[in-house]
Amino acid sequence: PPPAGASPGSGALNPFDRRLKRKQKNWAALQAEPAKCDYLREEVRGWGRSQGHLECWGRFPLALDVGSGRGYIAQHLTKETVEKLIQVDIAENALKNAVESEIPTVRVIADEEFLPFKEDTFDLVVSSLSLHWVNDLPKAFREIHQVLKADGVFIGAMFGGDTLYELRCSLQLAELEREGGFSPHVSPFTAVADLGHLLSRAGFNTLTVDTDEIQVNYPGLFEVMEDLQGKYMLCMGESNCSWNRKPLLHRETMLAAAAIYQEMYGNSDGSVPATFQIYYMIGWKYHESQAKPAQRGSATVSFGDLAKIEGLLKREKK
Repeated sequence: PPPAGASPGSGALNPFDRRLKRKQKNWAALQAEPAKCDYLREEVRGWGRSQGHLECWGRFPLALDVGSGRGYIAQHLTKETVEKLIQVDIAENALKNAVESEIPTVRVIADEEFLPFKEDTFDLVVSSLSLHWVNDLPKAFREIHQVLKADGVFIGAMFGGDTLYELRCSLQLAELEREGGFSPHVSPFTAVADLGHLLSRAGFNTLTVDTDEIQVNYPGLFEVMEDLQGKYMLCMGESNCSWNRKPLLHRETMLAAAAIYQEMYGNSDGSVPATFQIYYMIGWKYHESQAKPAQRGSATVSFGDLAKIEGLLKREKK
């Protein structure tokens, strides 16, 4: 089983209640027709734009899916690409109710920050929309790097810092106006400027970090909140588990937030947008066979010379 997790007294260093997150994901995995709740995961498609690269990179004898949930990534893998898959998640119900795959699969209950595997074990590690809930993201990246073999690759997707910015701003302004202060109602996210640095510090090289946005339109703020707290995000196990979360919102504050949301972000047809920012990342573990940058000062052609090529081509054409 995963570690006990943080306590409220250590919330400054551990913003998330991992025990609560485990309960949320376990509850989500037992809901009827959970596939209807996975529209964001389906949009990301396991690893988003990186999916097409795997076949070009060859065959992976052993792969690890960190925060696998019900096996969202496994549905998009083939046995021609991955020979064997290990699925890891903090919630046992998610693993018990995982979707079957054509790839031989082993399921392990473990925390993303404490991977129970030896060094240099996996050829490929993937993770989709899970790492934004870990308390120590640098440690999670180091754990992933450690279990990768040399020349192994990590492909991941996670929610970014601008996720639900419309909702956060509207709620904060409404609470400041009606209650004289505000509390977080949406969990904190990592900034894209930090992501590449964290991956590099963990030991990854040849990094690729990309961002994308998924926008979903709703009739109004109340429908956004219902979606997040109820039928979809709760079914995905995505409810807020921050230690400093506020248990409820006053009706007057909600009405004010709805008006602010509509005024600041409303669409011409009367609907309001909710934005989900996705970070896609690829990082490799070092191997001596990998391409290396040329030594400083070894170039034989200057950028100044390259800039003259266009002029030379024009004269040649004349």
